[in-house]
Amino acid sequence: MMRVTRLATGNGTEMLRVEGRLTHETAEELRMACEAVLTKNLSLQLDVSGVQFVDPAGVALLRHLEERGTRLAGCSGFVDQMLREPARGTMPSGPKSKPAADAPLVERLRSGDPEASETVVRQYGGRMLATARRFVGNDDDARDVVQDAFLAAFRALDTFAGTAMLSTWLHRIVINTALMRLRSRRRRREESIEDLLPRFDESGGWAEPATHWDVSAHAMLERRETRTVVRKAIDQLPATYRTVLLLRDIEDLDTEEAAELLGVTPNAVKTRLHRARQALRTLLEREFAKPPASNPVRLGQLA
Repeated sequence: MMRVTRLATGNGTEMLRVEGRLTHETAEELRMACEAVLTKNLSLQLDVSGVQFVDPAGVALLRHLEERGTRLAGCSGFVDQMLREPARGTMPSGPKSKPAADAPLVERLRSGDPEASETVVRQYGGRMLATARRFVGNDDDARDVVQDAFLAAFRALDTFAGTAMLSTWLHRIVINTALMRLRSRRRRREESIEDLLPRFDESGGWAEPATHWDVSAHAMLERRETRTVVRKAIDQLPATYRTVLLLRDIEDLDTEEAAELLGVTPNAVKTRLHRARQALRTLLEREFAKPPASNPVRLGQLA
């Protein structure tokens, strides 16, 4: 579980307290809460003293927020150590580096060892399936994508140089396979997102006031419920925008990597990502603005 609570604010600064486990499952919620502050051009401070665990996805988000000027307060020794470790994609030096640890398994795969293949499928299949599902949207297609990705990976083992982790290499392959599946689908015209983007009047001001969106523990209620809402909103985006949002904000690829996978320019990725984030924020604003259901859960019941 993770909880995000809005604390007292002042002097153009807003503080959010984060408690619990910051993982790939909860990072979306924290990202949305922070975006609600940053899009108002307010300074943001995160109190992470209550964070009990953080995985690589959570670390990547915290680093991204720091790069955007967010100040982290109350870092425990564990969180501080995670933030100081090399970022994903960099190769640590020394004989205990993770790419080197993959070498025996890779050699067994190259020799045709069936147990090695089973080990890889068992060890990485679940994460690959989750990644594929985010892109293609349903379990049947996701399973087909993972199967095709494993076949492609086993056929291309000779091209695996071992300079990156095996998991990173497989992750790239399953994303590329999912994108190929999406391209084969695109026969009908995508819906426009213009009605989800901000509108301006002739003077350049807002044509209508922006909806106030206070993504606090009050609005989120429960992590699982909020995660479902966010995923549903992402799924409503046209594939062109959903894909670039997933690549950059969920899979944490940089602009150049996303551009290479999509076959577009880095500037196109930046433009699509900006529009996708704006559209997603509008969808979430509409969802969180809905009146609560009967017998709403109160904060005291979530403790």
